[in-house]
Amino acid sequence: MTISPASPNYSERRGGAQPELIVLHYTGMESAAAARARLCDPAAEVSAHWLIAEDGTVEALVPEAMRAWHAGAGAWAGREDVNSRSIGIELANTGNAPFPEPQMAALDRLLKEIMARWAIVPEAVIAHSDMAPGRKIDPGPRFDWARLARQGLAVMPEAGGMAPPVAEAGFMAMAETFGYPEAPFEVLLAAFRLRFRPRHTGPLDATDMALITDLGLRFGADGGSWRSS
Repeated sequence: MTISPASPNYSERRGGAQPELIVLHYTGMESAAAARARLCDPAAEVSAHWLIAEDGTVEALVPEAMRAWHAGAGAWAGREDVNSRSIGIELANTGNAPFPEPQMAALDRLLKEIMARWAIVPEAVIAHSDMAPGRKIDPGPRFDWARLARQGLAVMPEAGGMAPPVAEAGFMAMAETFGYPEAPFEVLLAAFRLRFRPRHTGPLDATDMALITDLGLRFGADGGSWRSS
């Protein structure tokens, strides 16, 4: 897709990489205008391909074929340099507010277009907190992942399958299979719950194990052909 870039903060994708992930963020700022100013400020050295305002206004900031600077340090499914492998979408949100319906409806439409354009599968639509656990928490516990999953725009686990023993090692193995990068157990559990069991606390339990096992078996290293590219 060709656009006139609004942000100067981008570069060539490295090593011939193409978009195979979509990373969702919240801006953590008071308004879309403030976020846009920062994402387009050369001194800030941050950007995203798309910005969606609270009222549903969608603005392209960086051409999708280029490498926007949105993800930072982290990895997913064994791949580092997520910036070179992803498209970044920023949602204007302070981090502690609901995501308005016009904004979510605009995101639905944009995801469908991007996924079709680049043949991106639902399991490759991830949170910033997924690929940078412990460092990032966006788009946060108030984001409606179930809404996206119902439309085939992301994935949600089901707890009705296997019931493996409750064990840290087993949880970490399945988390890695699903795509999470290497991190301490407490960090991975927190990142997993932030997306799939928001506001749930306490020790690792049987529901955590059932959900992460379902994710690993259905969408993990052996289940996604996009990972072999």
